[in-house]
Amino acid sequence: MRAKMTEVSHQQWGEVPGQGSVDLFALESSKVRVEVLTLGAIIRSVCSRGKDGQMVDIVLGYDNLEGYVSDKRYLGAVVGRVANRIARGRFVVEEKVYQLDINNGPNALHGGLQGFNKAIWLATEVKDGVQLSLTSPDGDQGYPGEVQVSVTYTLQGETLTAEYQACSTKTTPINLTNHSYFNLAGQSAANIYDHLVSISAQSFLPVDDTSIPKGEIRAVEGTPFDLRKPVLIGPRLKELEGPGFDHNFCLSSPGDAYTERHAARVCHPPSGRILEVTTTQPGVQFYTANFLDGSIKGKGGSKYGKHSSFCLETQNWPDAVNQASFPDCLLRPGEDYKHITRFTFTTI
Repeated sequence: MRAKMTEVSHQQWGEVPGQGSVDLFALESSKVRVEVLTLGAIIRSVCSRGKDGQMVDIVLGYDNLEGYVSDKRYLGAVVGRVANRIARGRFVVEEKVYQLDINNGPNALHGGLQGFNKAIWLATEVKDGVQLSLTSPDGDQGYPGEVQVSVTYTLQGETLTAEYQACSTKTTPINLTNHSYFNLAGQSAANIYDHLVSISAQSFLPVDDTSIPKGEIRAVEGTPFDLRKPVLIGPRLKELEGPGFDHNFCLSSPGDAYTERHAARVCHPPSGRILEVTTTQPGVQFYTANFLDGSIKGKGGSKYGKHSSFCLETQNWPDAVNQASFPDCLLRPGEDYKHITRFTFTTI
């Protein structure tokens, strides 16, 4: 029997005062249902089946648009121009110094105070999904060059693909990712301690006390960061110094070709749900929601606390614009930025 095609539908979901209306796109295959907002190119929900056959929403989020407009934790959003942290919000490109807004301790985080996560993207329906596009003007949030960006979400069977593209009129750093928070037990579950995690990385980036990489590429072997074989996340979190994982795992070495490779697999044995991630990006930031504190009221009144979820942010290495030994993050005029990440949702 032929699997049914993905059904794509959309509806208006609300209005952001002074910005315009926001649409919600629903992508539905026989296996998975995904909702996407034109605000922030946000993945609002992913519903997948457990071994009991029940469809459950496994992505944290809000019941209404107001929640996303006031959100400060990037729930489900595409972040940019530059995901992750830039040390002191400062970098030099072509001998010119650029200073960004400081919005995370002493550093710049996830594109700025009004990053891509707060923009309303232009949506076009495509086969099996939706393409969202955005023009970021020269000087946007302090970055050089006008940048044309798009992210295309397509759903085929069990796999959600995110394809990122960008071009710029001036040399600019760029590093796009999606910041969805997952809990395979369901978005309202209290924590992820019963999840098994594996990440296909031989090394990771140690960070300073402001979460900026120190420049060292350290082997995972013999450390709590060795996730090459499945690890139960609850006990492993207790072995870490600090509040949890918020680190870049190195999927490839600087100078490697951007080939698609396996990044991570997370399994929730009680429900049987599995998430597998592949990407062309050189790194994945594994984050265990260390800074959620129960103050966010999410879908259905859920309170999202510390370690309530995990993020697998496929991306370039953090602060690469300031660290010459890291993979190049500069997009030059005439070049095309293009990356693909796939999320596959299955059951045991």
